[in-house]
Amino acid sequence: MKKILWEIQYLSLPLVSKHCKKCGKKSRFSCFEKFRVNARRRSLDIWLIYNCLNCDTSWNAKVYSHISPQSLNLLQLEGFQNNSRSLVEKYAMDMDFLYRNGVDEVDIPQYSIIGEVFLPSEDVELEIESKFLFPVKVSAIIREKLHLSQAEYLRLIDNGNLKSIPEQDLKKCKLKRGVTLVFRS
Repeated sequence: MKKILWEIQYLSLPLVSKHCKKCGKKSRFSCFEKFRVNARRRSLDIWLIYNCLNCDTSWNAKVYSHISPQSLNLLQLEGFQNNSRSLVEKYAMDMDFLYRNGVDEVDIPQYSIIGEVFLPSEDVELEIESKFLFPVKVSAIIREKLHLSQAEYLRLIDNGNLKSIPEQDLKKCKLKRGVTLVFRS
């Protein structure tokens, strides 16, 4: 059986929806890809900055509040001060972090699927991996990469030609960090 790996690469950061004080309604915000680090006496406050797409008002998502600078390692502190892309991604792609900061909804960001295409009729063990814990539907990934209709995808499942390890409902399940699928002819 052929083993194939697909990797989900995110092309953008997700837009988030929350109440905008200036607009007076729920609006969509984009990540500004910068941190704000504020020193107060012997403590730090760190936020990830977002901008409203309607009025350009900024909103700060709290990363840390009143923490001692010594509680962060030097590389992490430098990462916040230098707006490290990997740190920005870590927080902007963390749904729990966003919901803790009062976000109502998180859009699925644009992504591409890197990996070899195959025929669904081949015997293949497919592993799909994601660097971030994001709820992309497995069905959407399979259908997009293999150019399948919804009916063709459902037929694969109903005929027993597509299963997951461990077994999940492939009509509803979401990727999260990864999934292993088995295609059988």
